[in-house]
Amino acid sequence: MRLRVEFTTEPFDLDEAPAHAVVAREVIQTAELDAVDVGPFGNTAEGGADAVLAAVDSLLRKALESGATRVSLQVNVIGEDLK
Repeated sequence: MRLRVEFTTEPFDLDEAPAHAVVAREVIQTAELDAVDVGPFGNTAEGGADAVLAAVDSLLRKALESGATRVSLQVNVIGEDLK
């Protein structure tokens, strides 16, 4: 199964990316995911279910440890793995 995750972390800072946002983006960018898109107001990534779920676990733990007070995320099934 393939999944898409969309997420944001808070609190926001429009002048400089907070540590929790930087950490969350690093987790997603270094995970074995496809179609990673990071931006100032939201981030998305796609991949196999195991990879996405592992990345979400790490993202939540590391973002909260780095000062996030809220993490909003949505996970959608987008298809089957192409193996």
